[in-house]
Amino acid sequence: MAGGLMSYGISFAEVYRHSAMYTARILKGTKPVDLPVIRTTKFELVINLTKALGLTVPQSLQVAADELIE
Repeated sequence: MAGGLMSYGISFAEVYRHSAMYTARILKGTKPVDLPVIRTTKFELVINLTKALGLTVPQSLQVAADELIE
């Protein structure tokens, strides 16, 4: 996260794992049309704590975050 205060979105690590599973199944002979659609179930909250914006992030929000950037 470059320059943003907060970001809430999908876990890219989980998306990459799903991509690897799809690729492995296709390489083993499964037709792409036969593969199920997989939805991402893990979302992450990342907070940038640098003082560039002059804002203070409440402690309760910091505790809920998956990652803090200082």
